[in-house]
Amino acid sequence: MKIPVLGKMRGKFRAGRFRNIADFCSPIMKKSTKSNERKKNLSTAGKVTEGKTAATRKPGKTGATGIIKKTDTAERPVRTGKTGATGIIRETGKNGMEDMPSPGDKPKGSVIDKGLVLKPLSRNGVAKKGGGRRRVPVILITNDDGINAPGIRNLVEAVKGLGKIVVVAPDKPQSGMGHAITIGNPLRLHPMPHLFDDVEAWQCSGTPVDCVKLAVDKVLRRKPDICLSGINHGANHSINVIYSGTMSAAVEAAIESIPSVGFSILDYSVEADFTAARKYVRIIVEEVLAHPLDKHLILNVNFPAVPESLIKGLKVCRQAYAKYEEDFIERHDPNSKKYYWLTGKFVNFDKGRDTDVWALEHNYVSVVPVQFDMTNYVLKSKLEKTWKS
Repeated sequence: MKIPVLGKMRGKFRAGRFRNIADFCSPIMKKSTKSNERKKNLSTAGKVTEGKTAATRKPGKTGATGIIKKTDTAERPVRTGKTGATGIIRETGKNGMEDMPSPGDKPKGSVIDKGLVLKPLSRNGVAKKGGGRRRVPVILITNDDGINAPGIRNLVEAVKGLGKIVVVAPDKPQSGMGHAITIGNPLRLHPMPHLFDDVEAWQCSGTPVDCVKLAVDKVLRRKPDICLSGINHGANHSINVIYSGTMSAAVEAAIESIPSVGFSILDYSVEADFTAARKYVRIIVEEVLAHPLDKHLILNVNFPAVPESLIKGLKVCRQAYAKYEEDFIERHDPNSKKYYWLTGKFVNFDKGRDTDVWALEHNYVSVVPVQFDMTNYVLKSKLEKTWKS
């Protein structure tokens, strides 16, 4: 109410027009009632939509004016075909691999099934706090001692948290297989969902090189950011790199333009202490992921079999010139037929202080960059000058 109205009422009260306070308030209450009724009628009229009133219409979304908005969820497109962070393919074709999940399946217990949230990575590949998205590195792990060997389990533990780990390893020991591949027999892959905690794992019936080939072609949609092989039980320094299934798997990955590292410890025991190895594995992998050098990178890393407190650090060095002086022990089976056992001893002919053998003998972790290009460029240059067509 406006003040002038009150002023008029006050004047009439003083002039004796009102006998009491009730007579004074009566005109005010009548005006207020008429105003409220007018507002109510206008509001009710505005809510009538498509023959329905506010009292009879069905529940639904309303706008600022009270009009019901139509919402048809069937018209909204549904996004399908999304995969996990690494785009893992579950399909491996119909080549005798039983019980293989289809491409759209999410295996129970996998990181994909739990809803992986991608976050920015720090220099060492660990997810940063805060918003944003960045591709999580994919780490392929294999070995030649078999998927149940202690070495590969320690390798998995060493790099957890640095990326999405996928293990594809032989179903049995394959030491000394070198770069052998399977040609005359079918290859089989079998999932091993409970072998490693929260890590996708597959066992392969083939060689270490077969494992890498199948992983790249049938298990992973895109190439991994790094391939790790090991941790091998026994040395792979010097000439051993030629025979090693561990290193051949790493070499095969590099051929596929995947930076790779092979790890070995100078201890053949199944009870070997991997404490120091796990520490330096993580240091090396963090460095390779943070500062990529070459897509054909291959590192041959060996750990001395000593306690962590005695290791002096990493030493980048060259491959020593050494070999095995071999001997074959001759024996006879129950049918008097001869058979042979390969034996021998490792002999180092290289006295240099910059070799992997020297580094390991002095409690360093040896790191030797190797390559699959076996061209002798020094000799090539000489032959080009002397051997003329």
